[in-house]
Amino acid sequence: MSLVELIAQADERGLAASGLACLDRCVPLLGGDDEILRPVWASLSDGAGAGEWGERLEHARGKLDAAGAGDEAAALARRMLEAAPAERSAADVREWADACSVASLQIHRLLDTAEDEASSVDSRREGRTDGMSPLVAAELRRQITVLEVLAGHGPAGLRRALEVSVEGRRVLRAVVSRRSRQQS
Repeated sequence: MSLVELIAQADERGLAASGLACLDRCVPLLGGDDEILRPVWASLSDGAGAGEWGERLEHARGKLDAAGAGDEAAALARRMLEAAPAERSAADVREWADACSVASLQIHRLLDTAEDEASSVDSRREGRTDGMSPLVAAELRRQITVLEVLAGHGPAGLRRALEVSVEGRRVLRAVVSRRSRQQS
């Protein structure tokens, strides 16, 4: 199933986790630490109150607002953060998750030193993967994994979704670090 199809079929929690995972993997571009979004992840659990998502998201935004503007990749990450809905309604998180998916793939495309043969990331999301650059391919796999895990395991899949996100964040942090060393 393509990423576009998985997003279309995902429930509210899956969509919120999908968007959050994309944002979480891009936190290195915003100067955030590895724990900055952990409370927002916790708001997706069954025991969390209805308003916890918005409160925890706003708290994370406040901490990440101090980060500098940066380049195009950082601007895309900042837009993901700013666009996150204050309420976790299905319609709002669906739109946000879809936008985060595109933005995150575009960020990985911008940061990849290898050329991606597609004219846009939309074809990648639809399942056309020939000539895909390695960094974009890995991000696409992570996005698909997060949605599949949550579709198959519900709230019990949150831990695995977070693990996938942490792995992706480490990769992106290394790419950003290498890139800054090369520009120095």
